[in-house]
Amino acid sequence: MKPAARRPVVPEPESTAVRRELRPWRFVVAFGTVSLLADFVYEGARSVTGPLLASLGASALVVGVVTGVGEAAALVLRLVSGPLADRTRRFWTWTIAGYALTVVTVPLLGLAGTLWVASVLVIAERVGKAVRSPAKDTLLSHATTATGRGRGFAVHEAMDQIGALLGPLVVAGVLAATGGDYAPALGVLAAPGVAALAVLVWLRARVPDPTVYEPAATPEPEPGPAPRADGKALPVRLPREFWVYAAFAGATLAGFATFGVLSYHLVERQLLPTAAVPVLYAAAMGVDALAALATGWAYDRIGPRVLTVLPFLAMAMVVLAFTDTTGLVISGVLLWGAAMGVQESTLRATVADLVPPGRRATAYGLFAAVIGSAMLLGGVLAGALYAYSIPVLIGVTVAVQVLALVLLAATRSRRT
Repeated sequence: MKPAARRPVVPEPESTAVRRELRPWRFVVAFGTVSLLADFVYEGARSVTGPLLASLGASALVVGVVTGVGEAAALVLRLVSGPLADRTRRFWTWTIAGYALTVVTVPLLGLAGTLWVASVLVIAERVGKAVRSPAKDTLLSHATTATGRGRGFAVHEAMDQIGALLGPLVVAGVLAATGGDYAPALGVLAAPGVAALAVLVWLRARVPDPTVYEPAATPEPEPGPAPRADGKALPVRLPREFWVYAAFAGATLAGFATFGVLSYHLVERQLLPTAAVPVLYAAAMGVDALAALATGWAYDRIGPRVLTVLPFLAMAMVVLAFTDTTGLVISGVLLWGAAMGVQESTLRATVADLVPPGRRATAYGLFAAVIGSAMLLGGVLAGALYAYSIPVLIGVTVAVQVLALVLLAATRSRRT
């Protein structure tokens, strides 16, 4: 009697295996761990950027320009990295390269002995963010389709801010122990940077194609010219609602001072010792995490209306943060942290809802370019007006935020 023939073992499709081994929430949390470790690195450095540059001879205007250019580089350069990520579909490669650039530049910042070298390194660290962010946000957006757009981005941002809280505290501790020596304070950040890269490489091996979390949807045809005679598809245009929304985000962030200017004010007016500035920054990052979670959950319930809070936070922040009363300035910095939480989580979630997957990295790049230009303007404007007149700085900020509220209302009316 012949033995029963064995049935051939059919290998499980990779997408199914990924779904069984790493569910969407686990993917979000793992990516959040990468961001936690990376934020430990670069937020630790950003917490002392203002005092570090000032120790090398920078004025308030120079601090505003350098930090503003850095934020602009982190955002405007995504005009290039976003479309390239969409075109090459190498989202993991762009993500890993961007994180690697940040991990290398931060420890070197502590060794900079001249203002121009420190300024270049501050900007280079932000370029690393530009390289990775459109690809990273696209990878994350696929998983948040299953978890809830607002909740997924909010949890990721909250984990970000755990690292953003720990990094400044470690820097503050080392500064206090070494009498204000920036080299060891920034050098210790190399360890979490290496760990971030290790977790990222592991995650890429586990989930090489996160699009399995978001089943392909057929986009609704948009009004436009007829298909080309050669049969090639016309490029999908970004929706008008996206551009109005980008204008709102740009307006609200143009009236938003960088932490470099805020920390310069704290040290220049002798409101806090230098070693205490990173501690305050860490507290602001804790508020950032709470604000991201609150607005992320609210976004999944009521939609973009929750973003109305952002211009009001910016207005209250500038009124409080540039006084000479320590308690009021601390309150203003904490409001700055809350506004950053909304900016880094819910603003990104809305982009994913406005743009189809095939153009999402490009949209993130364009969106970042708009708000990057706005943040450059905000950094330069805050630095210049701070030196000229603080009441004028407050008045201009309030006027810009009122314009932002008008644009947000226009975005909502177009969607309805």
